[in-house]
Amino acid sequence: MARVPPVTPFHHHQPVTFTPTPTPTPTQLLSRSKSKSKSKISKISAFHVTTTTTTTTTDTAMPSQHHEATHPSLEIIGGAKHSILPVLKSYLTRPYNPFPLLGWNCHVETIYAAYFRSLPDVRLHRECIRTEDNGSVAIDWVYGDDRHLPPDSPLLILLPGLSGGSENTYVRHMLVRARSKGWRVVVFNSRGCGNSPVTTPKLYSASFTGDMREVVAHVSARYPKANLYAVGWSMGANILVRYLGEESHTCPLSGAVSLCNPFDLVNSGEDFRYGLYDKALASALRKNFKKHALLFEDMGGEYNIPLAANAKYVREFDDGLTRVSFGFKSVDDYYSDSSSSKSVKHVRIPLLCIQAANDPVAPSRGIPREDIKENPNCLLIVTPKGGHLGWVAGDEAPFGAPWTDPVVMDYLQHLERVAVKGLASHSNSVDAQQCTESLHSLEV
Repeated sequence: MARVPPVTPFHHHQPVTFTPTPTPTPTQLLSRSKSKSKSKISKISAFHVTTTTTTTTTDTAMPSQHHEATHPSLEIIGGAKHSILPVLKSYLTRPYNPFPLLGWNCHVETIYAAYFRSLPDVRLHRECIRTEDNGSVAIDWVYGDDRHLPPDSPLLILLPGLSGGSENTYVRHMLVRARSKGWRVVVFNSRGCGNSPVTTPKLYSASFTGDMREVVAHVSARYPKANLYAVGWSMGANILVRYLGEESHTCPLSGAVSLCNPFDLVNSGEDFRYGLYDKALASALRKNFKKHALLFEDMGGEYNIPLAANAKYVREFDDGLTRVSFGFKSVDDYYSDSSSSKSVKHVRIPLLCIQAANDPVAPSRGIPREDIKENPNCLLIVTPKGGHLGWVAGDEAPFGAPWTDPVVMDYLQHLERVAVKGLASHSNSVDAQQCTESLHSLEV
C-alpha cells in the first residue's frame, strides 16, 4: 500500500468504477468509460497520491455533520470543526471533569502528573541516526514490532517535551495505546535527551526542524508502504508544528497532533520565568549538558559556556549556548523567531491541537486562534483544567493515561481510515483511467 496524503475533511473524490458488459465493441467500452469517469488523475509522488475532481459531494465516509452540541466547558474552534467533531463527540459533548483534589490547581495537577503517573513497562529497541552535520539522534522502536506488524501498519512518531524522551510517562502511555491498536510507534529523542549520544557541540532548539526532517525521511524509507503520523508535546509540539508549516504542501505526514504547545515562546517565557518550572527545566538542561561538556570546551565567539553550565534559568542556558548554536543575535530573537504560532497558517495536513486553559507553561493567550479558525485543516480543543502535561481526568485517572490519549487515538484512527479509503478509491480511478487510455488507443 503506497502512502496517501492527508485527506482534508470536506469532500471526497468520487470513485470511478469500470464494469464491462459481455463482448462489447471497443467503441462501446470507450464511451462507457468516459461517461463513468468523473475524475482527472494527477501525478503520484513518492509521498502523496493526489487527485482533482470535477464534482464535489459530501464524503459518505465522514460522519454526519448533524451532531450534538459540544459541552460549554470546552472551547472548540477551527476550520475542521464541523467535519471532525462527529468523530470525537463521545468526548466533546460531555463536561471535562478533572480528578477531585488534583484539578483545582494547575500546579498541583502538573506536579502530580510528573511524579505520580504510572510508567508502562515497554521493551524498546534503540536506533541511532547520523545526521547531515555528523550529529546523532536516537529513535526508540517497540521491540519486536519489525517482525510482528505488517509493513503497511500506520506509523506514529512521538516527540517528547523539553529534555524529555522515551522514558517519560506521557510518552509511554501514548505509545502503549497506539501499539494496542496495531500501530507501529517510534519515539524521537532529541540530541542528548533520553540518554541519547551527542557527537557534535550542538544540541537542539525550539527552532530547529532539521533532525525531525531526517527522522521522517529515515522511517519513511524503512516503511515506504506505511502512512506516517506524529504527536508532539510541549516543545516537541512546537517543533512539530514548525515542521508542518515549513513542509506545507509537500509534508509527507498524513496527520498530526499538538499537545500543550507553548506556540508563543515570548509569552510562555514571561509566564514561568524565574519560577518553579523555569528552575526545573534549567536543571534538566544543565544535567544533559554536563554529560557532554567536554565537547563544548574552548568554544569561542559569542558562546558563554560557564553561563550555560551553571544556568539557574532557561533563559540563561539559551543565552549562553542555544541561541548562539542556531545563529540568533539575542535570546529575544530566538524566542520570537522560534514560535510555532506563525506556522499554523501554512499547515496543509490535518492537525489537532489540544491545550489546557490553565497551563502554567503554555499560556492560553499564546494560542493562534484566528489562524486555527481560518485553516480548514485545523481543530483546537481547550480544556478548562489540565495544567501542563497533566490532564488527570477520564476513566484512567489518577494514575493512568491522561484524558487526551483516547481523544488523540480516535482522531488518528479516523484519519487512517479515510486515508486507506482514499487509496482504494484512487486505485480504482487509476485502473479505470489506464483502461480508458488503452481503449482510446485501440479505437484510434
